[in-house]
Amino acid sequence: MMNLFRLLGDMTHLLCIVFLLLKIRTMKSCAGISLKTQELYVIVFLTRYLDLFTMYNSLYQIAMKLVFVGTSIGIVWYMRYHKVVKQTYSKDEDTFRHYFLILPCFVLALFVHRDFTVVEVLWSFSLYLEAVAILPQLVLLQRSRNIDTLTGDYVFLLGVYRVLYLLNWVYRFFMEIHQIRWIPWVSGLIQTALYADFFYYYIKSWKNREKLKLPA
Repeated sequence: MMNLFRLLGDMTHLLCIVFLLLKIRTMKSCAGISLKTQELYVIVFLTRYLDLFTMYNSLYQIAMKLVFVGTSIGIVWYMRYHKVVKQTYSKDEDTFRHYFLILPCFVLALFVHRDFTVVEVLWSFSLYLEAVAILPQLVLLQRSRNIDTLTGDYVFLLGVYRVLYLLNWVYRFFMEIHQIRWIPWVSGLIQTALYADFFYYYIKSWKNREKLKLPA
């Protein structure tokens, strides 16, 4: 069901993708962006939105799902294959072994899920993986000496989107379903907690009008 928090969360998520595409398209640069995080997001969206082929909810949801899948694949393509953009990729700093995150999340989904079906297991897997997908990006930012404004805004908006989705679940608990949804709640809390340190330094740099820097 749609509510204000979910709508704001979706629009914030969409806005952060626009920020990232704006950086890549206009600046012809992906400096400071983790390809490994972007690849994890491709896996997240492809496994979460399998219900595109099995369930119809609304044109809005279909459109948003297609946008997230398409843009995530497009960003990875730009970073890997665009002849100019790929030259700006910070490969030496983007060293987090992201493939170590995939198997534990999948194994967890096999044991902790709503129903033991392909769609439900992969849906749970996508939530677990999304909760930690930002780690390569945060590690890359810690190693970067120069974090440009668009990159900082992109990561900040990703965190805001996650906070809004948590508020969406709280709202739905009290106003609609009155059920605890452990999988999205716990995954969302973990994901939001990973942003806490970044939020602090982002707001601090904005308040002091300083260049964003994260402690090594």
